[in-house]
Amino acid sequence: MPHRLDGQRIAFLATDGVEQVELTEPWKAIERAGGEPVLVSIRAGSIQGFEHTDPGERFDVDQLVSQVSADEFDALVLPGGVHNPDQLRMDEDAVSFVRGFAESGKPIGAICHGPWMLVEAGIVDGHTLTSFRSLETDIVNAGGSWVDREVVVDEGIVTSRTPDDLPAFCDKLLEEFDEGIHEELAEHTRDQ
Repeated sequence: MPHRLDGQRIAFLATDGVEQVELTEPWKAIERAGGEPVLVSIRAGSIQGFEHTDPGERFDVDQLVSQVSADEFDALVLPGGVHNPDQLRMDEDAVSFVRGFAESGKPIGAICHGPWMLVEAGIVDGHTLTSFRSLETDIVNAGGSWVDREVVVDEGIVTSRTPDDLPAFCDKLLEEFDEGIHEELAEHTRDQ
């Protein structure tokens, strides 16, 4: 049965230097599943995507991270690219935004260098993750376990290593986002 994210808002947190395919492929997968992807960034206007080290397309920002909260979304995607998370982790609003998803138990997907934001938000301790290999020491120093696998799921956090892992990453994202959304709906119904 295909995963359905009908009407669910999924935040993509990114800025200049984002690895383009790590933004566009999960975005398309979420749209195909009926979800509404929303590009959240630290600056208004548009952000510059990259294809490894070459400039790619520009992408229009939908909302500023300083003006939104995790409560407005059902899940979060953190694409990679070296410069993208390196800039984001210096922005307290961006770090707080990521932390908000973890604190509320909402699913998070992070690929390549994207897990740097999980480290910066202080939510890696006790979790098993994968990432681009250069982040291994950062993840371990933050209390996490690092493994070299195409995709890892740990308590609603989905991580992958590189663009080569995008098919597995997108499949697991949809699975976890679908499960997380249904759990949230069931909890909301119980509270009524």
